[in-house]
Amino acid sequence: MNSASPEMGRGWGRRSFLQSTLLGAGAALMGSPQISSAAEPVTRNGQSHFKISLAAYSFHRHLVRDWTPETQAKAEMTLDDVIKFAAEQNLDGVELTSYYFPKEVTNEYLMHLKQLTFRLGLDISGTAIGNDFGLVEGEARQEQLAYTRKWIDHAATMGAPVIRIFAGKTPKGDTDSAAIARCAAGINESLDYAAEKGVFLALENHGGITSTSPQMLSIISQVKDSPFFGVNFDGGNFRTAEPYTDLAAIAPYAVNAQLKVSLHPEGKPREQADYIRTLRILKEAGYRGYIVLEYEEKEDPRESIPAVLDELRAAMAEV
Repeated sequence: MNSASPEMGRGWGRRSFLQSTLLGAGAALMGSPQISSAAEPVTRNGQSHFKISLAAYSFHRHLVRDWTPETQAKAEMTLDDVIKFAAEQNLDGVELTSYYFPKEVTNEYLMHLKQLTFRLGLDISGTAIGNDFGLVEGEARQEQLAYTRKWIDHAATMGAPVIRIFAGKTPKGDTDSAAIARCAAGINESLDYAAEKGVFLALENHGGITSTSPQMLSIISQVKDSPFFGVNFDGGNFRTAEPYTDLAAIAPYAVNAQLKVSLHPEGKPREQADYIRTLRILKEAGYRGYIVLEYEEKEDPRESIPAVLDELRAAMAEV
């Protein structure tokens, strides 16, 4: 791997020290139990390499959730349109977020998406589900686990290698440490099935009990070591005082990565994301895989995304 940039100022030793420090701090802070064989940073081969994908969520204002033929007929866009848009932008892949699938997902529909993306020269880089593993034991939690297994099946069928999963939230009156333990347990309960189907589960830093890197590392420390587990590195989701430091802490675990146009550091106004700095963090971690643009700005994504992609390509060329 190329040596780290001066801007990053971190060698592997220093980063390992940072990881172990944050992991210990997270475990102490959350009171989380450790398991004998916890998830490890991803083993990389060769130099860092980036491909570009586009998340269907970028068009959330124009897509219909859990659609039926009747509601889909009134939609401004469909997943077919997202796929065609990605191909028009000469991308490598597209993330087909689960929210915009039909209410009843059929094998026929999954095969339709698979053939359309392939014929247009795209990979289905992944999907995402709105799971909640913070729920206490009971029927609702079992439904979430069943929902996760169902989407593992869907991902495997259409050839999506990774699912972005969420930790969920802390129920009212409960503690973050208890919710973190349940989140890790939910991941562990799902991992064996995911491995059987060849689908990665990528935990996203997405607020709540994944708002900081110590929280993320506390969950990771309780997830069993599996080649099918990792982190979805979201470059715009940490709202901490030092979001780039938090991103550097979770980057070694990344099996999928997202970039947003802006981020919102704690105590500061929203600011433009530093694509070069974020990509250098991933490069230093040796990340190889998709950079998924998830556009969340107020402007029409159909008009704004092409320029954003130009900026992202320019940043990749400079890193």
